[in-house]
Amino acid sequence: MKKRILTMLGLAAAFAFVTGDAFAAGALGSSTVADTVIAKAANVFISVRTIVFVIGGFGLVGLAVQAIFGKVKWPWFGALAVGLGVLAAAGAIISYATGDSTTSGSGEGGYSDTFNASNQSNKTQTK
Repeated sequence: MKKRILTMLGLAAAFAFVTGDAFAAGALGSSTVADTVIAKAANVFISVRTIVFVIGGFGLVGLAVQAIFGKVKWPWFGALAVGLGVLAAAGAIISYATGDSTTSGSGEGGYSDTFNASNQSNKTQTK
């Protein structure tokens, strides 16, 4: 019983530390708690997505070399490539599925898809 109580208190303390800024922002009237949480979650998603792209790129190269020499099956390489493609479009998929325009921008709290971001950078380079 003590172990469960300590676990619950630990989870409550962790929740209080994680959402402390969100509640403070909501109390000051700058934005609602939900908007702050959405913005923070989107920023974490963007950071994690960047890390996964770097690791996934090295994985693609490694799997391609191993598949060429017959050590790994080609479907594994294809699955990783498709998975990275889905991750690249995840922001647009989430915005489309939820119908939410809060997170569709590229500013703070926005996680637009990387296909759109690369397309915008190509347009600015050609001008």
